Amino acid sequence: MAAQNFKNHTRFYPLFHFILMPILLINLILSIIYTVKHYTLHAHLAPWWIVMSVALILIAGVARGSAIKVQDRVIRLEEKLRIASLVSASELIELDSLTMEQYIGLRFASNAELPDLARRAIRENLTQKQIKQAVVSWRADDYRV
Repeated sequence: MAAQNFKNHTRFYPLFHFILMPILLINLILSIIYTVKHYTLHAHLAPWWIVMSVALILIAGVARGSAIKVQDRVIRLEEKLRIASLVSASELIELDSLTMEQYIGLRFASNAELPDLARRAIRENLTQKQIKQAVVSWRADDYRV
């Protein structure tokens, strides 16, 4: 596996992206086709199949979104602790205004460049993407959900 960097750091979760969601989308398409073709035979059941198909997609989306939100909160905590171990108490107060998105971008910065990049992120109001692009010594994150 190639070393992680800005160009290859995005990740698909195969079970979700390539198995679960395609199955749920096919189910929705088939339910719509069935409803159009057989509405007169199953006027109540066929539309309900569409409703349940949409509900299953929404459940999958909420489950994925919840996992990502928890992951983001853990990243924020990890980065706050990492920054706290690398800067003085007075600098820590200054860096307390980082946003969730900025913490998420900073997770890829090495310890050597983290404090300066965090200060720059606040000063220049850098986005997550801009922070990731500014990382010189990439710190891989191979355990994302």
